[in-house]
Amino acid sequence: MTSAIQWRRWGPVVAVVVAVLAVVIWITAKGEEQPRARQYKAFTSCLLTDDRGVAGDLAVQVWSGMQDASLATRTKVEYLSVIGPQTADNAGTYLASLAQFHCDLVFLAGAAPTSAALAGAARFPDQRFIAVGDRPAEGRPNVTWLGGSSQDVRRAVSSAIREAAGRD
Repeated sequence: MTSAIQWRRWGPVVAVVVAVLAVVIWITAKGEEQPRARQYKAFTSCLLTDDRGVAGDLAVQVWSGMQDASLATRTKVEYLSVIGPQTADNAGTYLASLAQFHCDLVFLAGAAPTSAALAGAARFPDQRFIAVGDRPAEGRPNVTWLGGSSQDVRRAVSSAIREAAGRD
């Protein structure tokens, strides 16, 4: 009879301890949650556009290809629009900031960004530039040209990023 009395006294305490332990085990057994923020590789592709931004005729396809590649490779993509006069000199300032700061690959869409790359590519010999549009008569060793239909441009941009980021 003593054990029945002790059980009535200690039974609820034991039940609470078992319940707390079960909750703790359940919470810790869920495993690590996946991070909410996307984890990127240390590779950034940048797009320099004219004053129309990523809504420009060429830029929209380049930006789409960059986003496709970003999803496939977990690389970062960014864009910067030339604000103010659409000249090679003005665009050269924006180009220099992308080349010097953090861009592994710089895409160019629009007349001013492309002119800036032709004028300033020699200042950044280790930077790889990819211009989209009509190829001029003169070129630079570190400026590659992409042309073709909009879908071709989108695929070529995505492919260039995948190759440069080390994943095909």
